[in-house]
Amino acid sequence: MKRFPEHQPNAKIRRTRDTTALSRLALLLFCGFVLAGGFVFAAKQHFAAVQYGYKNESLRSERKKLIEEHQMLSLEKEKVSSPARLEPAARKLGLKPATSGQMASLNSTSDHEVTKARSSEKPRAAPTR
Repeated sequence: MKRFPEHQPNAKIRRTRDTTALSRLALLLFCGFVLAGGFVFAAKQHFAAVQYGYKNESLRSERKKLIEEHQMLSLEKEKVSSPARLEPAARKLGLKPATSGQMASLNSTSDHEVTKARSSEKPRAAPTR
């Protein structure tokens, strides 16, 4: 049984564009991109913070090592510059210990004379060109 005739002149049916649906789709797509971009940015910030944490920890350990090395070198310097070690080296160079006549003591009158001499000096004039 045939329900439709074989040669029926049907026109093509065209739908009208629904602009509100397209605008909703564009808004949804834009919001999705913003949300995905936010997640990517947050992940980037997180990984950068983790990287800075590792770098900070390595710098702390290096600082601790350098402080220990500085303490060791300071101790070595104190050992080398001790009077017990300097005296034999000075004798090899021909130096002798100072006698009491070679040492001058500063008393309050000599300090007063030094400050008096400094205050009596005339200030120098600026050079002219």
